[in-house]
Amino acid sequence: MSLANHLARHLALSEELHRLCLEENRILKHEGRPPDEAWRERKRATAARLDESLSALRARPVDAHERGGELLQRTRERHLQILHLDRENEQLLLRCSLGPARPAPSAFVSAAGAARAYARPS
Repeated sequence: MSLANHLARHLALSEELHRLCLEENRILKHEGRPPDEAWRERKRATAARLDESLSALRARPVDAHERGGELLQRTRERHLQILHLDRENEQLLLRCSLGPARPAPSAFVSAAGAARAYARPS
């Protein structure tokens, strides 16, 4: 199989993982909950296939005449986008797992409340 075909398949897997990361980001932002187990398993399987594809690319004999060109550049860019999204999703997941934020105590105190708080006992 040529380098271009390998890279095209690898890019397709990268695109699929990117879509999953975008979907995870949407779920975390808009629904405020982590994705369900079936969805996480689908992401794990896609990431495993991407790892296998990368291993196959690395194991491929190097041919001095073949260059990745635009496909290689697009794949690198997609991988950087995936890493960025994954980092953002980790932060969102952490916020979701901590639970809802506690409401801040009211900063407004009425004059009568202040007078009672600072009143001297007789």
